[in-house]
Amino acid sequence: MSAVIKLSSPATKEFWEIPVLFEDGDLLALDKPSGLLTSPDRYDAGRPNLMTLLHDGIELQKPWAKERHLNYLANAHRLDFETSGVILLAKNKPALVALANLFGSEKPLKKYVALAWGAPPAPHFEVDAKLSPHPVRLGQMRVDPRGGKKSKTEFEVLEQFSDWCLLRCTPLTERTHQIRLHLKHAGFPLVGDELYGGKKLWLSRLKRDFRLKPGKDERPLLARVALHAEELTVAHPTTHEPVHLKSEWPKDLRVAVKYLRQYATGPSRRGLPDEESEFEQG
Repeated sequence: MSAVIKLSSPATKEFWEIPVLFEDGDLLALDKPSGLLTSPDRYDAGRPNLMTLLHDGIELQKPWAKERHLNYLANAHRLDFETSGVILLAKNKPALVALANLFGSEKPLKKYVALAWGAPPAPHFEVDAKLSPHPVRLGQMRVDPRGGKKSKTEFEVLEQFSDWCLLRCTPLTERTHQIRLHLKHAGFPLVGDELYGGKKLWLSRLKRDFRLKPGKDERPLLARVALHAEELTVAHPTTHEPVHLKSEWPKDLRVAVKYLRQYATGPSRRGLPDEESEFEQG
């Protein structure tokens, strides 16, 4: 059986080869790339999304669907458009119901890795802040102590750089933009998360002798939200045995961390007169 599922959008001419991380008669785990919605956009139904592309492939009996005898796929959770990593799908209704019950419980099923701005004061911290949709800004969430839904995330600092930190994030609830907003609320916005105040990461801000070739424009090391769904552990809906899924870091995150390890291991440079303008541009 093929180890990748090939999807394409006739409308946008985009193409994806999505690795299969795990599969059996009840479950299908995929390694979702950044830049692909999980499900249809409520504000723009024409944007490509994983579930519609999968359903279209099943209906058209694409090779990957035909060889699996697929006639049903449903997602019990979502990943944001820019978030990469493990996403788990059910191949039948009973499996979907079982997964929905697991994801609805406050258990540390999922672990993300994130790159954020700042230096947390402790190696472990948590954010317990209720969230609700922003009343004016479509598609955006906000901290709402009075009217929001219960939301809690645990964080662990894996590596500290001069002005950035590599974090492991464990959400104990399932809320839209939860990790992103909780980190902003704590004062450590995600790299590349411009919706919630996180600036992009540029090599020119790290490497003091950085020189760009004539006629070339610099591209950020990370141009998207620096969040990756690295691990997911669930009880199998039929056997009840633990299923542990893991997605390797995507190339852009690996490259960004490589350069931070090389050039950003000293003290913080933020706020210094000769650096302030550069950070404001980022």
